[in-house]
Amino acid sequence: MRCYAYGADGRSKQEITVEAISDVLETPDQFVWLGLCEPDEAMLRKMQEEFGLHELAIEDALHAHQRPKIEIYGDVLFLVVQTAQFVDGDVRFGETHIFLGRNFIATVRHGASLSYAPTRTRCEQSPELLALGPSFGLYAVLDFIVDNYFPIVRSFEAELNTLERKIFDQKFDRTTIERLYTLKRQLLTLRLAVAPMHDILNQLQRFYPGLIADQIRIYFRDVFDHAVRMSEAISTLSEMILAALQVNLSMVSVGQNEVTKRLAGWAAILAIPTTTGAIYGMNFAHMPELSWRYGYAAALAVTGCACALLYWKLKRSGWL
Repeated sequence: MRCYAYGADGRSKQEITVEAISDVLETPDQFVWLGLCEPDEAMLRKMQEEFGLHELAIEDALHAHQRPKIEIYGDVLFLVVQTAQFVDGDVRFGETHIFLGRNFIATVRHGASLSYAPTRTRCEQSPELLALGPSFGLYAVLDFIVDNYFPIVRSFEAELNTLERKIFDQKFDRTTIERLYTLKRQLLTLRLAVAPMHDILNQLQRFYPGLIADQIRIYFRDVFDHAVRMSEAISTLSEMILAALQVNLSMVSVGQNEVTKRLAGWAAILAIPTTTGAIYGMNFAHMPELSWRYGYAAALAVTGCACALLYWKLKRSGWL
């Protein structure tokens, strides 16, 4: 937990306890920035008491697993956004619940999410913007969340390039298909996290006067542009993965056809001596060339020539 009180100039900063929040909120020209990570119910109830938050919003923040959304409870704005982070080489998703009032901002993190402490530090380096109030902190947090999507997509693109090279190796690899499916599923989850950000950022650009400073609205437009770029990148990557899956299926079908053609070609070649042997195995009394001294040699020679001619024909046509 980190809780700070900022002055009207955006420069003065004081770390406070949760119990002191209500006292600071009564002081004019100050606002509070509270950050929590997976708090228990007692901490959330204390936060509700200090900020005067709505019961339904606290229940959402307590249980998590909410869809991305933006809601207004009286004079408090409540946002739910999904976060993404690389954990042990895999992508994990989490949630951040944000409460925004006229003189406070509170973030509650659940699951995989990076700390917002560096974001708060960067905001402190722009005191003239931080002096505009907690809406600048809201912009910084949302911008940080959206920007963290880009490294994940770039990693997916690099991995997809590697998988594409494996596909064209003309060797069926089950792990390649499984990884492509995993990428497709993770991209779908990432799209479900990014797509609702469009509506959230659109509303923050246009509505909620008194909570969102007019000077900050243009910054939300910049985050909106980033979110749109992210959605386009995800859509493009999803189509490329789908195309890779289809190409892999086509490559497998082509490989199977090639094997079938080779088997059919060798079966046709082997059919010639098989037929000859079957005829000579009938033990007829008046078999052609049966009384000739070189009959068997001639039959073997004709059979060999027929097999060689057929092999040459199939080889020339690409069957062997």
